[in-house]
Amino acid sequence: MTGAEMMALIEELYPIPRSITGDGVRETLGILARHVPLETHEVATGSKALDWSVPREWNVREAWVRDPNGDVVVDFREHNLHLVGYSVPVRAKMPLEELDAHLHSMPDRPDWIPWRTSLYDDNWGFCLPHAQRIALPKGDYEVCIDSRLEDGHLTYGELRLPGRSERELLVSVHTCHPSLANDNLSGIAVAVCVARRLAEIDRRCGIRFVFAPGTIGALTWLERNRDTTARIEGGLTLTCLGDDNPLTYKRTYSGDQRIDRVANRVLAEQTQAHEEIDFHPFGYDERQYNSPGFRMPIGSLMRGRHGEFPEYHTSADEPSFLSATQLEEASDVVAEILLAMDRERVFRSLQPSGEPQLGRRGLYRAIGGDGDPEVRQMAMLWLLQMGDGTRSIDDVASRSGITPAEIEATAELLVRHDLLEWC
Repeated sequence: MTGAEMMALIEELYPIPRSITGDGVRETLGILARHVPLETHEVATGSKALDWSVPREWNVREAWVRDPNGDVVVDFREHNLHLVGYSVPVRAKMPLEELDAHLHSMPDRPDWIPWRTSLYDDNWGFCLPHAQRIALPKGDYEVCIDSRLEDGHLTYGELRLPGRSERELLVSVHTCHPSLANDNLSGIAVAVCVARRLAEIDRRCGIRFVFAPGTIGALTWLERNRDTTARIEGGLTLTCLGDDNPLTYKRTYSGDQRIDRVANRVLAEQTQAHEEIDFHPFGYDERQYNSPGFRMPIGSLMRGRHGEFPEYHTSADEPSFLSATQLEEASDVVAEILLAMDRERVFRSLQPSGEPQLGRRGLYRAIGGDGDPEVRQMAMLWLLQMGDGTRSIDDVASRSGITPAEIEATAELLVRHDLLEWC
């Protein structure tokens, strides 16, 4: 899938009015299912999602504001950011002074429409450019919000590419944002691209892609997949990957997981410039996966950061804001991180309590004919010291300064002597 094809997918998805529930999410997943074999899950309103529950489903038929002359001045059909997300039904007439309490704009960006949402409060409102807002004439306005808030379902999509083992990697993107191209249609497009690219590659690990509404979708997935989480070796949330900022990797909670080390290495090898930041409990669904009850090793890859670029959550975050070249680079990096995670062989010491006696096994200072015996001896000691089931050959090579080929050959020797096992 090329950058141009990812851009075409983003442009097709861009007009769809998405929220955490509703027909917009279903329509989005239906389009994605044309590109990858997506399985769709429907979870009923009121269903438990850890400490949360699935909310009522929200759908909108129409929403508009008419000025005193009868002209429609704000229309949901023209741009779905015009309506505050999860607005309750309204049909009323009111003076501008009363209406203004329900209007949202950006004085510092007078030509942009902000995105606002009121997911868990019964509220309503409209968003519009500030230049238009301050020009509204006094008088009585007619307001129509023909929305439905009723028992229904939360919908998420899932794709699992099987591997040779039951171990898995996870890629997660959120599907709840309306017409916002970088946040997060770029992440959706990159995930689809990577899924198609890796589908035919023989792999040790399965790769699970989750397309779910932010926060409540991830919590719902975790509630329903507690057993799956133990099989996941690492993964990424993807967002804001199409702008002109360098790639930024946000580390896992501990900051020292294998996914952190692999991402560091791949970014250094494949990008001219990138940044890495520590975990913080704000942003996207990596904070759910890394929460205390799960501590899943899930990092996050982005360009523009949460709330830190001007176009964030505004009408300026449109397809023209994105670059096909940036999307292609992001998809290359994500694919290589996943493949590197899959290639890396992780090992565990079978004698973890103290250093095993190598001499009686003929392994201590008695190795000859195959490489430097001193190097091989040090490789053995490093492997046994780091054999906690989380480290790879590359980790040991990086820490010890010994080549990966020498480390792997030594590891095979220790496996034959029942001192190590591959995980």
